Amino acid sequence: MDADPQANATSGLGISTHELENDLFTIMQEECPVENAIIPTGRQRLSLIPASIELAGIDLLFASRIAREMVLRTLLTPLRTRYQWIIIDTPPSLGLLTINALVAADGLVVPLQCEYYALEGLSRLMQTIDLIRQHLNPSLEIWKVLLTMHDPRTKLSEQVEAEVRKFFGQRVARTVIPRNVRVGEAPSFGQPVVEYDPRSKGAVAYRAFAQEVKEYGASRSR
Repeated sequence: MDADPQANATSGLGISTHELENDLFTIMQEECPVENAIIPTGRQRLSLIPASIELAGIDLLFASRIAREMVLRTLLTPLRTRYQWIIIDTPPSLGLLTINALVAADGLVVPLQCEYYALEGLSRLMQTIDLIRQHLNPSLEIWKVLLTMHDPRTKLSEQVEAEVRKFFGQRVARTVIPRNVRVGEAPSFGQPVVEYDPRSKGAVAYRAFAQEVKEYGASRSR
C-alpha cells in the first residue's frame, strides 16, 4: 500500500499514477471498495494499492471525520487473511497518513539516513510512536531500524551508526544500506534496484535486509 502522496512506491514499480482509475485516495474517500484499487505489478506474488497526489489533502478533508486515525486499519482488516505481508509505505512527515499507518501496523521499519538531521527527526518519531501506543495501538513495535546511505569512509556515518545502535540495540538491522549509485538510478527506470542491477551493492544489501525482516516477522507470529 502506497500511502505517500509523492507515490514513489507506485512509480518505482513502473506504474503511472495518471492511468489509474482507483487508488488509496478514492478508497479513503469511500468512492470504491478496497478490492477495486488493488492492481497487479507484473511481479509474482506482489500486488499494489497505488497512491496519488490527491492524498496530500487528506489532513484537511478528514479534519472533522470521526475516528479518522483508524481509516487504514479498517480498510486493511479484510485483507489480512488474503496476504502474507502487507507493507505500507508512508510519507516522510508525521501527518494523518503516517498516523493511520502506525495505527494499522503490527511492526514498524524505520529507515534512517546516516546524517545528523535524521537523528533529530527520529526523536520526534519516537514521541509519536509513544502516543500511538498509549491511545490507539498498544501492540505497535519497532521491528527494525535500517541505516541507509551509509558511507564507511566518513566519520559522520560511523558516529550516527554508533549512536543509533547504542539507543536501539538489537532492533537496529545487521544489514546497512551503503551509498550506491544504482539505488538512486533504479526509480528512473521504474524498477526496484533488485531488478535494475541485482548484483549491485545496494541490491545485495536490500535483499539481505528483506530476509532479516522476514525472519523477525516469522518469529513474532509464533
